Amino acid sequence: MKIAVIGATGFVGSALLKEALDRGHEVTAIVRHPEKLQPQSKLRPHGADVYNSDEVARVVAGHDAVISAFNPGWGNADIYNLQLKGTKAIIDGVKKAGIKRLLFVGGAGSLEVKPGVQAVDLPEFPAEYKQGALATREALTLLRKEPSLEWSFLSPSADLSPGQRTGRFRLGKDQMLTDTNGQSRISIQDYAMAMIDEVERPAHVRQRFTVGY
Repeated sequence: MKIAVIGATGFVGSALLKEALDRGHEVTAIVRHPEKLQPQSKLRPHGADVYNSDEVARVVAGHDAVISAFNPGWGNADIYNLQLKGTKAIIDGVKKAGIKRLLFVGGAGSLEVKPGVQAVDLPEFPAEYKQGALATREALTLLRKEPSLEWSFLSPSADLSPGQRTGRFRLGKDQMLTDTNGQSRISIQDYAMAMIDEVERPAHVRQRFTVGY
């Protein structure tokens, strides 16, 4: 398949890029600094302003699917507004390009930890991640209002960290998954595996889903 990955050198995007290439897909990596990517077979680095929907449309045109791992940076003081601005431009750009399949790297903050209560609304939710989590939750709301896109939104578990690619994980919907020790966790490598599985074999079209151990 021809897959465009927005934010392909980021924390999650780099794992998605590796997983897609390892499976033999042709990948366009849409990044701020394409020169930082090492040349590889089937990899096409491409710079673009993701806040500009026309530029997004130009670089994603002709692909089978687009994955957005866009994040303006957790340390950015204006992360909420910038995340929403980029999200809207990506959605508009994908639609302008005539692409139906759009997959989003979601957050764990919008997952329910008990009926009707999302993690981001808990008093103990980390303040440094709250604005980014709220923006990512709003991205899900925007996608749910899109009548034409075949979107999927994959939320990780609360602890998303580098680890092993085990292939042994569970999928869920809107509720946070926890393991036998009560921990909510997933490796970046297994998260990427779940996302590329969804690209290859769509099972959550127009749905949010989650992955965890």
